[in-house]
Amino acid sequence: MLIAGLVVDALGNGLFLPLSLVYFTRLTDIPLALLGVLISVGNVLTLPIPVFAGALVDRFGAVPLVVGAQLLQAAGFLAYAYVRTPVPVFLAMTAAAIGVRFFWSAIFTAITDYADGRPGGRLTKDDWYAWANMTRTAGLGVGGLVTGLVVGADRTGAYHLVAYATAGCFFAAAAAIGLCVRAPRPRAHDEPAGGYRALLRDRPFLGLTGLNTICAMTSMMLGLALPTFVASGLHGPGWLTAALLSGNTVLVSLATAPLVRRVAGSRRTRVLVGALLVWAAWALLLAALRPGSLLVLVPLLAVGTLLFTVAESLHAPTSMALAAAVAPAATRGRYLASFQYSFTLAGIVAPTFFATLFGVHRALPWLALAVLDVATAAAFTRLERALPRAALRS
Repeated sequence: MLIAGLVVDALGNGLFLPLSLVYFTRLTDIPLALLGVLISVGNVLTLPIPVFAGALVDRFGAVPLVVGAQLLQAAGFLAYAYVRTPVPVFLAMTAAAIGVRFFWSAIFTAITDYADGRPGGRLTKDDWYAWANMTRTAGLGVGGLVTGLVVGADRTGAYHLVAYATAGCFFAAAAAIGLCVRAPRPRAHDEPAGGYRALLRDRPFLGLTGLNTICAMTSMMLGLALPTFVASGLHGPGWLTAALLSGNTVLVSLATAPLVRRVAGSRRTRVLVGALLVWAAWALLLAALRPGSLLVLVPLLAVGTLLFTVAESLHAPTSMALAAAVAPAATRGRYLASFQYSFTLAGIVAPTFFATLFGVHRALPWLALAVLDVATAAAFTRLERALPRAALRS
């Protein structure tokens, strides 16, 4: 039921993500520049939330926070159907953004606690994270497809329908998880307490979080950079980017769990090293491309996207499983909430990283990314010695 709840949650996200800006530019008179400022300010206000969310998870458990976050998102999206002026729009956006931040600060602890509550089962934590990643990707893809079909009519009622459907998905996900999922906090009387003070002294974990920032930034590059690279760097048609991104979504939805099962028993750090080297190969392939015949570009970009997908499918579940295994049971909520800052920082850095280097030459961001990935892979081999042995294998 946890996975089913995540599917519905992802469907809700998929329904509205493609409309993040279009919705309000279509239904309100707020200028686009002001909308951008409102969204940015709302997101900045949520940055401290993981710190508080982690402490709340350790005290009350992850499931109540996940459910509360989904209800808050539902309320925010429901308000989207009624707000029209800047202040109410800002409040609705911020409520939804706070819900998103609480959700990501708690959901991975919920999955870990849920897996711990099933000792002797066939699925490892890596498997649970893999299935969560697969189902979430599928939900996002289906939601995006439905939104594209509904909004194609460009009617006010269609936009309102998407807002209502999104809110309904989050209400349904909250009900499914809140009523049916039991993920008790693990007993950890022998674990040292200390909260964030102890976490900040845990250098191996901080190193893991720092290295994962590079992984997270790389994982964002397909959706963030490929459309611009194909259109402006290779002068390719719009359908090519859509086909590549759709193929990635389908493959992640189908292949993540089998790939993770394939590397079961390997050291998690070595799996991450392998993912980084595959990403580096993908980046070098893109760096070598130049405008030319589609008969050449299409197969090469398809191979590159396949490489990216393999690396993405290995990284996402393995990195979270490693972070969960490194975290002390008593402060797991704080650790996994703090680990999310690697994705937050990557999201801040990635657009500037790509845009600045791409402005110099189309190959430069990919060459720089390949160097970063190889250096991060080497750093993971060194970090491995400092991590607990028990955390290295699934």
